[in-house]
Amino acid sequence: MIMERQYVVGIDVGGQTTKIGVVDARGDVLSQTVIRSDIFGADADAYIAALAEAVKGVIKESDKEGQIRGIGVGAPNGNHYTGTIDFAPNLAWAADGSVDFAKKLTAKVGVPVSLTNDANAAAVGEMTYGVARGMKNFIMITLGTGVGSGIIVDGNLVYGHDGFAGELGHTNVVRHNGRACGCGKTGCLEAYCSAIGVARTAREWLESSNEESLLREVENITSKDVYEAAKEGDALALRVFEYTGSLLGRSFADFVAFSAPEAIVLFGGLARSKEFLYEPMKKAMEDNLLKIWKGKVKILFSQLKESDAAILGASALAWEL
Repeated sequence: MIMERQYVVGIDVGGQTTKIGVVDARGDVLSQTVIRSDIFGADADAYIAALAEAVKGVIKESDKEGQIRGIGVGAPNGNHYTGTIDFAPNLAWAADGSVDFAKKLTAKVGVPVSLTNDANAAAVGEMTYGVARGMKNFIMITLGTGVGSGIIVDGNLVYGHDGFAGELGHTNVVRHNGRACGCGKTGCLEAYCSAIGVARTAREWLESSNEESLLREVENITSKDVYEAAKEGDALALRVFEYTGSLLGRSFADFVAFSAPEAIVLFGGLARSKEFLYEPMKKAMEDNLLKIWKGKVKILFSQLKESDAAILGASALAWEL
């Protein structure tokens, strides 16, 4: 008897670590593991070989060998059309060219692979398992080391003609004298509203004033430090979040204008600061929306379990294989 292939593997490729898990149709992660992404230098084949062994191991641990329908992968600069990872600056083994990722992984594991960028994977995961279940039109914004986005229109991801549609983190939010962004442009949303951007705002404001702040006691400020200071009522930290939220909200109003989403869903480490971000985001968005959209677009926060969310998002891609 041939067993029904009712399980998938989700892989989230990050700049430092790669998370791998076996997932069932209900969205339960049955087994999972983590490997390093950053110890292979420029050797993509070595990374893929290590990843393939980890995938085989986690499938064996789940006791679902022979029942895996497919593998879904979310990765920086992952191209759904070609199955390649192209010029991903945070992955040393894919920073300077194109890696035929899906084809190589399929060859080693013997299971079909569907690849997309990490924010698109998060959007599919949210639509399949999370707060956007049942929604046909929404925008996913991932607030982490960078700012990523996945755009769902009429129930489908928007890929564009080349597979790279939806780089909303690299739309321009500060037109003049904007900060340099890792992408090579200036003034990008990512340069201000990522975790790194929040920390940079705090450092710049401390350097340009004599204002008292708990953050002056911190040597290398991170967004987590700013969040902790805000929880203590630190005035500068609270203003950093107000500024960040306002920039996000203003950008959200622009995004609404081209896809008329039912909701904008936020995910990622920085989204945990929602008690400080939500009000300035919502106000700035509403202030900048055309009247036809005022009061119609929700700002929601992912409800997927943080420990499983990246794996679930990637795994959702594999159900179509």
